[in-house]
Amino acid sequence: MIEKLIYLESVDLVEFLGIKNTKLELIKNHFPKLNIVARGNWLKAVGDAEEVAEFEEKINELLTHYHNYNVVTETSLKEILQGDTLTEASMDSDIILHGINGKPIKARTENQDKLVKGFKKNDLLFAVGPAGSGKTYTAIALAVAALKNRQVRKIILSRPAVEAGEKLGFLPGDMKEKIDPYLQPLYDALSDMIPPVKLKEFMENGTIQIAPLAFMRGRTLNNACVILDEAQNTTNNQMKMFLTRMGEYAKFIITGDVTQIDLPNKQQSGLVQAMRILKGIKRIECVNFTVKDIVRHKLVQDIVEAYDKK
Repeated sequence: MIEKLIYLESVDLVEFLGIKNTKLELIKNHFPKLNIVARGNWLKAVGDAEEVAEFEEKINELLTHYHNYNVVTETSLKEILQGDTLTEASMDSDIILHGINGKPIKARTENQDKLVKGFKKNDLLFAVGPAGSGKTYTAIALAVAALKNRQVRKIILSRPAVEAGEKLGFLPGDMKEKIDPYLQPLYDALSDMIPPVKLKEFMENGTIQIAPLAFMRGRTLNNACVILDEAQNTTNNQMKMFLTRMGEYAKFIITGDVTQIDLPNKQQSGLVQAMRILKGIKRIECVNFTVKDIVRHKLVQDIVEAYDKK
């Protein structure tokens, strides 16, 4: 008789073991000769060495499936335990990654697909176009996939904290509370792709960092996927500062909408100038999104077109 302890790292226990441990009961039924106990994030199995070894192998397969798809259904659980080919694991090569509850996330328009393909070939990408065209969402999906595939060690997301009608000094709370509303769209996208338990862990250990652009000064960003969102609201100096943060094995994606510049005193946008200055440099690509890429409510496309005609 031997005892084996397995730690369920970064796992939502309700999703993995089931409500009231229904999935755990299926595992126990598959290994009737083992004494299997769950305590927090630990699974303990006691029994014959050969059976315990098979139990460990199946749990590791389940963990791999969970971390790939963020979900373990009873169907996939039974198939893994029985050694069958998974029927629900999609082989669609267009999928960037699987989000919450196994939701497949992939490019939905031609220009989103260009961004996905450009990410594979380039180290610096500009994604420019109207609101709702999926620039930021697709960029964050690419970053999360790169982290999951261990192409990078961390994700850094940033935005310039430029007032659009409100002054920071008049908003309630400390500096973090003042800045967080600017960064909320980034949190929202991440929450759609990474389970809450894992996202909290990544945020706490610095694997995923979300910060205003000013916090980038003085840093060298190595082995990271770095996204600068709303880049139309950077000044020329801010954009140069950001671009020169690029370290070894880094990927940068810069997103923005040049029709929504909120800089005071009619300052020139650093995004506009950067695209002009860097045009033609190898391993830098610009993907121009249009109203045809808008994937929000159908009215958004009509609204953008109406303002363009104004």
